[in-house]
Amino acid sequence: MSVQPSPDYGALQLIVDDLYEGMPHDYEVRRLDVVIAAESSDLPADLQEIVTLLPPGNYTRMRLCDQLNSSIVGHAWGQVYGTVE
Repeated sequence: MSVQPSPDYGALQLIVDDLYEGMPHDYEVRRLDVVIAAESSDLPADLQEIVTLLPPGNYTRMRLCDQLNSSIVGHAWGQVYGTVE
């Protein structure tokens, strides 16, 4: 049985891209910035949960993607919602 992608597949990638667009490689965003971006994007509850699981702190793009992907994979939602890079 194959898992069908959600209509929201890639939604977190769009948020990550928007947060870091035009910024230097070492630019950091706060957890709060990510939460606000997710809330304003009207993500489904599953993806909102992934974002709220982020520990407090600042995140380079690489660290944020690692944290989000860890939660996505941990919930086995990679095929449903996609991972981020």
